[in-house]
Amino acid sequence: MTEKLSNADKVLNFVKTNKIKFIDFKFMDFPGQWQHFSVPSAQLEKDSFEDGFGFDGSSIRGWKAINESDMLLIPDPNTMFVDPFIEAPTISMICDIYEPATKEKYERCPRNIAQKAEAYLKSTGIADTAFFGPEAEFFIFDDVRFDSGPNFSFYELDSNEGKWNSGRVENPNLGYKPRYKEGYFPVPPTDALNDLRNEMVLKLLDVGIPVEAQHHEVASGGQCEIDLKFKPLLQAADQLLLFKYIVKNTAKLRNKTVTYMPKPIFSDNGSGMHVHTSFWKNNKPLFAGSGYAGLSEMALYFIGGLLKHAHSLIAFTNPTTNSFKRLVPGFEAPVNLAYSQRNRSAAIRIPMYSNSPKAKRVEFRCPDPAANPYLAFSAIMMAGIDGITNRLDPGKPLDKDIYDLPPEELAHVPSTPESLNAALRALANDHDYLLKGDVFTEDVINTWINYKFDKEIKPMALRPHPHEFELYYDV
Repeated sequence: MTEKLSNADKVLNFVKTNKIKFIDFKFMDFPGQWQHFSVPSAQLEKDSFEDGFGFDGSSIRGWKAINESDMLLIPDPNTMFVDPFIEAPTISMICDIYEPATKEKYERCPRNIAQKAEAYLKSTGIADTAFFGPEAEFFIFDDVRFDSGPNFSFYELDSNEGKWNSGRVENPNLGYKPRYKEGYFPVPPTDALNDLRNEMVLKLLDVGIPVEAQHHEVASGGQCEIDLKFKPLLQAADQLLLFKYIVKNTAKLRNKTVTYMPKPIFSDNGSGMHVHTSFWKNNKPLFAGSGYAGLSEMALYFIGGLLKHAHSLIAFTNPTTNSFKRLVPGFEAPVNLAYSQRNRSAAIRIPMYSNSPKAKRVEFRCPDPAANPYLAFSAIMMAGIDGITNRLDPGKPLDKDIYDLPPEELAHVPSTPESLNAALRALANDHDYLLKGDVFTEDVINTWINYKFDKEIKPMALRPHPHEFELYYDV
């Protein structure tokens, strides 16, 4: 608390010195979208970091009923940044959500779950820090239209660099359009988005997010990636949300739009979010050793936990119906539940770029950027801890090219769930590992499952799909 109050003084001094006019409070709803409201800077006092600000939680997705809607928001002074997209001088802070009657953190607040996950890791004695490095891919489009009604449904996306526009009259059409599945890594002018990505990187650096690299991704039509430096679990989740905020708003300033939807384009690559994880203790890496691919016994057991719980874990790491348009067998998506060094066709990869023990990590390749990072990172960590605690053998690695395996051999390689429905049913049957340390609760698990079924799976199941007319109209 002393550190928090000290940092609160720094925030208040910054507000005064820089003549900040507004304080913007950002917090996470249950499915995974940032929410916010603002107050004039005079409303922020030192007591605000203990007493918080009241608000109505009944309209926040997955939260309170209207008869119990009063909630309390308390800003975290460690997360302050100058918001580059609000015209009046404004600082933003990420907040924790509390029950006003008890002053206890709200059970369904995703950031609370991540904080409990970090505390649980320390309590086990296994490690004191779980580092996470997500690689969230995204598309930059020039036009997006979609709508749905009782008698119609459609979407249409466009990108000036989309290969489908090679024959479009553009007065002039200069012809530099990345071919399908060949967007990785042509130089400009074929890569038409380099300057925009640089602008995104500069804004990320301005708000304190360290960037390792930026580049065009495989798909035509504006698929990109900006790689961030790894951080401890909570910071990594906070950083990922700020990253998405910066990227989307920077694109909007240039009259473009960004989506982290996993599979917006048919017949080209979808957007994944490969998640790199490692455990450390007393500033020493724990995943380096003398085992396979330079891994420690702990790291191999961690992989064993991921593989054992993959079906239920994917309910959090791939949380949309659209996620499973990307996770389709027979293509490049990591649907095969195996592990390997270097091999990107396995769901779990051990990167081999460096022999340094500090670089030794496990890369889980199934997740996508639609995930709520607080929940996804916490679930990955809990599955890994279960593997370590129970010494779960991950089996033999699969270093062959999985796509060239004969059918009889491939039949022995398990796959990811085929749908969000299947993943949620797996979560209903396999979630004891998430309940340890009260990190997730039965209420959180049940609310997640029910929300996804009621708000996403059922509405999708009830509506005719446009492609069904192609298949069935003449029956």
